[in-house]
Amino acid sequence: MIVLIKILQFLLSLSIIVIIHEFGHFLFAKLFKTRVEKFYLFFDPWFALFKRKAGETEYGIGWVPLGGYVKISGMIDESMDKEQMKQPPQPHEFRSKTAGQRLLIRTAGVIFNFISALIVYVGVLYAWGETYLPTANVKYGIVTDSASYAIGLRNGDMIVSVDNVKIENFNEIPSDIILNDRKTIQVDRNGEILNIPIPVEFIARMLKGEGMLEPRTPFRPYVVSGFGKESPAKLAGITEGDEFTGIDGNNFQWFDEFQSYLSRNRGKEVLVNLVRNGNQVDIPVVLTAEGTLGVGSSRTYAQMFELKTVNYGFLASIPAGISKGFKTIGDYVKQFRVIFSKHTKAYESLGGFITIGSIFPGVWDWQSFWNLTALLSIILAVMNILPIPALDGGHVMFLLYEVITGRKPSDKFLEYAQMTGMIILLGLLILANGNDIMRLLNK
Repeated sequence: MIVLIKILQFLLSLSIIVIIHEFGHFLFAKLFKTRVEKFYLFFDPWFALFKRKAGETEYGIGWVPLGGYVKISGMIDESMDKEQMKQPPQPHEFRSKTAGQRLLIRTAGVIFNFISALIVYVGVLYAWGETYLPTANVKYGIVTDSASYAIGLRNGDMIVSVDNVKIENFNEIPSDIILNDRKTIQVDRNGEILNIPIPVEFIARMLKGEGMLEPRTPFRPYVVSGFGKESPAKLAGITEGDEFTGIDGNNFQWFDEFQSYLSRNRGKEVLVNLVRNGNQVDIPVVLTAEGTLGVGSSRTYAQMFELKTVNYGFLASIPAGISKGFKTIGDYVKQFRVIFSKHTKAYESLGGFITIGSIFPGVWDWQSFWNLTALLSIILAVMNILPIPALDGGHVMFLLYEVITGRKPSDKFLEYAQMTGMIILLGLLILANGNDIMRLLNK
């Protein structure tokens, strides 16, 4: 059920941003009296799930959920309609329009995606405000894994700043380290301020999901609220509502101590100490090979820490939403420096549709949905404006060349460029989704 909810959210979000993008192209084409032959959500090789002709345009829904398109007469695009391009230019065709008009038609999709993302952020802040965990309220310090331990961080360290810059939102610290190429972390360890260097190798490990700095949390209360698939705890007789008090008589102060104990005893039998209906109960359980019990708890950060909520009136939400949108754009652009860095090998962390779909929550949450939709809209816009043939940015590059030099690239050149760009995009698609598949196989 969780997977289905994630898929439905992803498809709905993708549909919204694709329609907005293609509508931008459609609207400006119509403004300049350019014929639009097709307007499709998703791609339709061989057949369409739905199609209907209205005026000169065929509207439809394809069966391949990889995006969408508008087919504009006289435009070199993914349709590769060479027969049409052999004919003399017609007044209603894209190629008959001025360079400025063609530039606006080409960039309209990207512009609409950027604007819609800003509008969504404004709406989200107005409707729900913004709730986050202040760094100053992470009162128990952080919990480390092998990657963060290796650079000198320890359980219980209180993060003070990064490169001597205070980060208000604790959850923004990992992305700040990665995107801004931070060199040091300042921590408070038992009242002493320490300067912890950040090597490049640590950033590379963070991109692979290691070294993610998380708040340290107390072990109790830990009440069972659900079970994983083939849970050894459920098979042994543990039930929802049971509260853990320890393992093998060990009363842990911190949740990470509990996890470490389980890890050291993976595959072995342990005695789980519980409170059930006010009575002490001890149940033997054989741990999995990974050292887990297969139980879940419904406790949240809100129960353990003091979160901060900022509410916005309508007028205040506008500049705040716009600011958040531009910050998101800037952060995403910074990722390209990380991706192409030879030290981080970030290309190994690129993800495809599985990665994108997995970022949606397992329950339907409209606040998360709209925040992620705005983010994906920005991603689509930035990716489309890259100077790669077959993308809007590639065509814009050729149009700017025409404006500057006064010479229009030949249709034959544009056809070859389109084919080259499609090959590049196919390669990137294979790489990203191949990484997804490899990660699934290695689990």
